[in-house]
Amino acid sequence: MSPSFATSETVSKVTCEVSSSNASPSKKYSSSFPSGYGSKGLPDAGLNLNSNANGSNINIMSDITDMSTCVGEYMEFVQYFRNRYSKLSDMIRGRITARPIESLNKNRKQGSGLKRSGGGDYSEVSIIGMVSEVRSTANGHKMLQLEDPTGSFLVLVHQAEKDLFEEASKIILDEVIGITGSLTNDGSLIVAKKIILPDLPNISHRREGTWGKAVFTSDVHIGSSTFLEEEWCGFLDFLNGKCDNDQMKELSKDIRYLVIAGDLVDGIGIFPGQEHELDILDIYDQYAKAAEYFSQVPEHIQIIISPGNHDAVRQAEPQPRFPERITSLFEDRITFVGNPALVDLDGVRVLMYHGRSIDDLVASVPGVSYQEPEKAMIEMLKRRHLSPIYGSRVSIAPEKQDHFVIDQIPDILHCGHVHTIGIGRYKNVLAINSGTWQSQTEFQKRVNLMPTPAQVPIVDLSTLRTTLLHF
Repeated sequence: MSPSFATSETVSKVTCEVSSSNASPSKKYSSSFPSGYGSKGLPDAGLNLNSNANGSNINIMSDITDMSTCVGEYMEFVQYFRNRYSKLSDMIRGRITARPIESLNKNRKQGSGLKRSGGGDYSEVSIIGMVSEVRSTANGHKMLQLEDPTGSFLVLVHQAEKDLFEEASKIILDEVIGITGSLTNDGSLIVAKKIILPDLPNISHRREGTWGKAVFTSDVHIGSSTFLEEEWCGFLDFLNGKCDNDQMKELSKDIRYLVIAGDLVDGIGIFPGQEHELDILDIYDQYAKAAEYFSQVPEHIQIIISPGNHDAVRQAEPQPRFPERITSLFEDRITFVGNPALVDLDGVRVLMYHGRSIDDLVASVPGVSYQEPEKAMIEMLKRRHLSPIYGSRVSIAPEKQDHFVIDQIPDILHCGHVHTIGIGRYKNVLAINSGTWQSQTEFQKRVNLMPTPAQVPIVDLSTLRTTLLHF
């Protein structure tokens, strides 16, 4: 099928011609990162450099592969949450002067050490904590319970404070936030005046000398009876420059990277009755077919693949890359990484995450939906965490470090999982959810989810301008 273009970050189908109008503006970025925003440590997984004769460099900056040590013991959970709190609280601490929760509890018991302001309330205080409870009071206010390593404390958000209350309605369990407010007369809780998220700083990352384009896709689901093989083959034809349109041919020549964020195949036994929706019943035959497809991608295009919840790796996240029995089916030029993974594409940092936590965010954050998955991704960026809620839909392995914290700021956050296209921008970070190559499944019909298949975002790496192709 012939592809068509959309050249703005609002997804819309237009005629098959390249247009520079309505494109997002070119942006300059600074390569320096202030303290507290990802510059403190070395990459989690060291450096793994792949390059070819065309100069396409892939630098793996963070990946759980070969680094997992957890066995599920109690202390590992304690270490995991302490590491999460430590990383995220450091980001907030650069903006407020917070005191340990223990000091508030101690002063309340002693009844001393806290000075009242002229209005009768105690003076302003700030704390940083992990949210352990969110509830509504009988009067309709929000009550939060925050914990730090020294204790826990209650925070009240008044319904009358409309902007603050709306912000509080988006607070979710297990995220780390800062609170500034006034203590009540009895010192039992803080009345919030301000909520501080870890959030992204207002900085930019300048990329000089970066050229070419990257294609982002996910959820191919090879092996499924609803896999769109004709459209996928049309996509492969495009990558090979087999287009009637000369502008499309020129566009394909500029592509340097193909980035796949999970669910390469449909898998086996992922949900009850799945065998009735498969064309390929053996998991290794599914990957062999995928390898056959990817061997048709031109050699000048570097391929990076991470797993998803349908792939043959552990279900608990973070997930390592595919095992050797699967990677050996593919050509050596393909780079396999875990989920999540931070990769540097010749100066452009891409944070790849399959996106299963979007299910949690849709269920918990008002205004977030499957139809606009980029909004869920922006909530991740604000919280500096890819999967804030622990113990819900996402099974998270308690590693010694929380690999979901967004400590090194990416240029692009790339997710999939929900089968709908979403493109947005937040504080100089481009958020892309890359849809699917699978038509509507029986499960999606039951929950009234309409996928947007066979649509491919292509990003100009020098400007982050995004083009959407429809196949």
